[in-house]
Amino acid sequence: MLTVKQNLLETIHGGNPDRFVNQYEFLKIIYGSPFFDLHNGPVLEPGVINAKNAWGITFSWPEGLPGEFPVHDEEHLVLKDVTQWRDHVHAPALDYTDEEWAPYIKQVQEVDRDQYFVASLMWPGIFEQLHHFMDIPQTMMNFYEEPEAMKELINYLADWEVEYADVVCAKLHPDAVFHHDDWGTQRSTFISPQMFEEFLLPAYKRIYKRYRDNGVELIVHHSDSYAATLVPYMIEMGIDIWQGVMTSNNIPELIQKYGKQITFMGGIDSAQVDFPGWTREKVRQEVRRACDENGKLYFIPSASQGLDCSTFPGVYEAISEEIDAYSKEVFK
Repeated sequence: MLTVKQNLLETIHGGNPDRFVNQYEFLKIIYGSPFFDLHNGPVLEPGVINAKNAWGITFSWPEGLPGEFPVHDEEHLVLKDVTQWRDHVHAPALDYTDEEWAPYIKQVQEVDRDQYFVASLMWPGIFEQLHHFMDIPQTMMNFYEEPEAMKELINYLADWEVEYADVVCAKLHPDAVFHHDDWGTQRSTFISPQMFEEFLLPAYKRIYKRYRDNGVELIVHHSDSYAATLVPYMIEMGIDIWQGVMTSNNIPELIQKYGKQITFMGGIDSAQVDFPGWTREKVRQEVRRACDENGKLYFIPSASQGLDCSTFPGVYEAISEEIDAYSKEVFK
């Protein structure tokens, strides 16, 4: 029987896996760093209102919602005019003591690296950070009305993340990076492929190259959205696994066209299984459909949600159990 790590590599390289890769099983994500826990917090929980992070962005998590959201009223909006971003956007420092790093280094040391990939976690991504500083309509308009200022701000954010990658890799020596940045809705990308290529591709090529230069083997990017038209750019920027790929993307077609260059992780839309009153039968149905439609290679069955958890208790575990059960039937 292959190890978890070996089975992942067989799957993404077109080899001979002996079972489906089961959701996030191959990643041991280090949930935090001194930046996130000491300076970018607080870590929000339901009911926390108007908490500010190190970038000056205010977040709230009202009861009953699945996560935190930036507060964009007149009082809390960080950036009202993108041409004045230098006056309002200030990157946090990254100089932490050995004592601050110690808990995270300990987490890494406890991972069996023959079995799993140690993964550094980064969120939000460049695009999400833009609309955290501004609101969504303003951000979209600025791509058209203030392209030079937007490119300057994107470069500034990328410069900071390149520095962050150097620091994290020097301290934790991760095998993988798990990076969030949602690039679309369920139906379309937020910006056109041409605009994505102009504004975001150069930044991500720099960021992911720096991780590679620092020894990172596996780059996993989360975008639970439609982004099929961006796959060529994902490949160009160095993404190994697109996590969060939803069924609106025609995954079988993408695997046929790009499978030897990138792996697709998802195929189970979280909204279809992760809701009040969810049932084991619905989970089983979606797992088997996803596995049957997308096959054994270049595909990892997973909920589209961007972490190894679910909004409603028990859903993530049920998906994993059903994937394991179906593997025993399919791989004989």
